[in-house]
Amino acid sequence: MYGYSGRILHIDLTTRKSWTEKKPEEWYKLYIGGVSMAARLLWENIKPGCDPLSPDNPICIANGLFAGTPVPVGGKYGLASKSPLTGFMGDSLSGSWFPVALKRTGWDGIVIHGASAEWVNVFIDDDRVMFRDARKLLGKDTYETEEAIREALIDDQVRSATIGPAGEKLVRFANVTNDGRQAGRTGHGAVWGSKKLKALSVRGTKGVVVADPETLMKMSFDITQQAQGPYTVKYRMLGTATNVLNMNKIGLLPTRNYQQGVFEMAEQVSGEYLEEHHKVKKIACAQCPIACEQVSSANQGLYAGAMTGIEYECLYANGPNLGIGDMNAVIKLIEIADKGGMDAMSNGVTISWAMESFERGVFKKEDFKCAKYPDGFEPNFGNGEAAVTLAEMIRDREGIGDLLAEGTRIASRRTDAERGTVSYQWAMHIKGLENPGYDARGLKTFSVGLAAGTRGGCHNRSAAYDPDIQGEVDRFSVDETRGKLAADTEEYAAVYDTLPLCKFIRRCFTGKADRAGAWPAIAALINATTGWNFDYDAVDLIGVRAHTIKKAFNIREGWTRSDDHLPYRWHHDPLKEGASAGHVVTEEELEYLKDLYYAAKGWTPEGLIPKAKLIELGMEDVAEEIGV
Repeated sequence: MYGYSGRILHIDLTTRKSWTEKKPEEWYKLYIGGVSMAARLLWENIKPGCDPLSPDNPICIANGLFAGTPVPVGGKYGLASKSPLTGFMGDSLSGSWFPVALKRTGWDGIVIHGASAEWVNVFIDDDRVMFRDARKLLGKDTYETEEAIREALIDDQVRSATIGPAGEKLVRFANVTNDGRQAGRTGHGAVWGSKKLKALSVRGTKGVVVADPETLMKMSFDITQQAQGPYTVKYRMLGTATNVLNMNKIGLLPTRNYQQGVFEMAEQVSGEYLEEHHKVKKIACAQCPIACEQVSSANQGLYAGAMTGIEYECLYANGPNLGIGDMNAVIKLIEIADKGGMDAMSNGVTISWAMESFERGVFKKEDFKCAKYPDGFEPNFGNGEAAVTLAEMIRDREGIGDLLAEGTRIASRRTDAERGTVSYQWAMHIKGLENPGYDARGLKTFSVGLAAGTRGGCHNRSAAYDPDIQGEVDRFSVDETRGKLAADTEEYAAVYDTLPLCKFIRRCFTGKADRAGAWPAIAALINATTGWNFDYDAVDLIGVRAHTIKKAFNIREGWTRSDDHLPYRWHHDPLKEGASAGHVVTEEELEYLKDLYYAAKGWTPEGLIPKAKLIELGMEDVAEEIGV
């Protein structure tokens, strides 16, 4: 095969043995790579119904088809396990040098089984698998861990995916980090920590063989040129942080735990302010001509010297959503998350739940005792020092940080059961995953995209906010078109997540971010790499199949229609100011939207997948297990 080795590496941490599984070319044509292939490997290797933090939950890694080739933004890999936050599909993407090094080892994917008796750093050196003692790495942050491994192996070409102290402590929203990038959102770091896997390191010396290198080089050069033009200027200049003022303008910038959609200090935590006052440099992932990440530093006050990459989603969660208008404190919060190996979004939203719970009297000052503040402290909205302390407590599971490390769903349920309160009403999650930086009360199409998302509240797996924000539909109303819109944008996104390609490249094929522009070019890239004969329809099916295998996994794990929900606040608490004031998503509206969405997907009214549809997608074994 071109573009693939045809080999999946299996590693058992319990027995410290490894073996090779060979996959046929037809299997690769169905699942391609990235999150689709990782999800399929998870389907094949997990014990259904297992505890996400048990040895029966495997770590499944699938490389990208274009990793190690000239294809722009193609240096990505997918990661899948059962999520300890949601109990459903946990799939993530990350990129840069780790997947390139993995590609050069000659493995298309890795499945890690069992759990180690002692902390371990698994090192894959081409065909060799070594189990290195990782006890000396414990307590090191994600960046320190990567560097320590390179120094120990005396080779700066070794690339590692690691966990930080949060993963070691089983914080349920802990990340896996490589090259400063995060495989985040669904708690992979906790899964790795439960297996005592501190790091996975790779060194590859093999070449990547493609079917038509001349065509691939020419296409890659042309796309790179487009990526240096107007279609990506937003990302090159300010990165995604430019969305702060955009969302504030339309009244949907999550503020003080989504109580408001307008932040009075938005200017001070905007991408524009970040660029002018805190910019250090811009950096790019491997194979990327865009360079969207804004590396920024705190330059005064308690947190002077803190430095990390800043994007909109972590900026909203640790700034406006905490009522914090001091960019220095925001940068410090994100640095704690990145180095500690925590999801900055979930961390910020969880802290905002704790702040609101304090302001409503659910928690008292004495609930926030810690070594730094033995008498406790008062975590009001806007208190940057309190937020930083809480982030550190979560990372270390100190005091109330042990509760908050469980995420908003578990934390609110435990609190309500113990104290007779109703804090679930301001726990801003879907399926247990904390929500992204788009308030669905003023984005009706996106509301069903979020509610139905297979991994919970996620802006990356559904692009249904786009027709709302771009004015293609009235974002405050619902009609019969919204189900298909949500389904189409979800499957569109799934194509990019499967190859995987960064979605920031989506306009660089023809200038339009749609199927008609991208699919012929993507088919040509696939064919030049593999020698296949993919066409427009075959590319379209990549997204359908990718989403279907994730949905099938959730169904097998016990999903029901009631799991496709929105937070209580979005149903019952209208926004009171700004351009989206007065709006909610009623429960009746959501049920109607779910009916439309399930019908557009070709599912039953209960949201189950018919056997015939699964068989049509080449998933006969899945049909036998969960088809109706």
